[in-house]
Amino acid sequence: MSAEVVSKRLTVPDITARKGGRPIVAITAYSALTARLVDRHADLILVGDSVAMVEHGMASTLGATLDMMILHGRSVMRGAARALVTVDLPFGSYEAGPDEAFRSAARVLGETGCTAVKLEGGEAMAGTVAFLAARGVPVVAHIGLTPQAVMALGGFRTQGRARADWDRIRRDAIAVAEAGAFAVVLEGIVEPLAAEITAAIPIPTIGIGASPRCDGQIIVLEDILGLSPRVPRFVKRFGSLGEDADAAIAAYAAAVGDRSFPGPDNVYQPKD
Repeated sequence: MSAEVVSKRLTVPDITARKGGRPIVAITAYSALTARLVDRHADLILVGDSVAMVEHGMASTLGATLDMMILHGRSVMRGAARALVTVDLPFGSYEAGPDEAFRSAARVLGETGCTAVKLEGGEAMAGTVAFLAARGVPVVAHIGLTPQAVMALGGFRTQGRARADWDRIRRDAIAVAEAGAFAVVLEGIVEPLAAEITAAIPIPTIGIGASPRCDGQIIVLEDILGLSPRVPRFVKRFGSLGEDADAAIAAYAAAVGDRSFPGPDNVYQPKD
């Protein structure tokens, strides 16, 4: 008699227990295919609203919809068996108040099977975070450079360059931690401030362009694979799949053009 081995998915307590310990590896994924690639290596997979830009060719994340996030969340859950999966609440799906946020989060959790949702905002969203947490919705917060507020921020600008802004950003981090978020993404925050926040709050900080002083890091998969045409300055490419894919597609096109594809070994022949 054989027993099927089922891997155990990481939980919210597993992630919070990493505070101050082994860094958390977080990576985005938008499909079952990429989720399968990421799952062996990541502790947390984020189905980010960056899917609007990366997969749908939009200029910002503002075009992401709740239905879009649910569609991609379902796909990722089919490919991920180990990592904790978090899905972004997109712009316009939670800002009106806690009730709207709960309805959106309930749809995401119920229709995808993911573990948590992520939303942007600090002090202004602390009440919403508390409302969700009190109703059993695990929340990852997101402060600093918040892409959904890119219009108000005047672009994708590093936060905290002026020390006059530090207190506001610090208050944002403390507010979401006290409200019940189990982790917080620090995006585009200068290193000294990111280090200070990481030391000051009891939940893990996950940095993106916020230095290695955070409790973990998150990155867009396509950026590190070399599939994105433009990447932020802080990103290191760990692969060149874009160039490899271009060469493979060009070789295929050439083979079709000179009628060498498919070859004799790839074509079904009638039986004698």
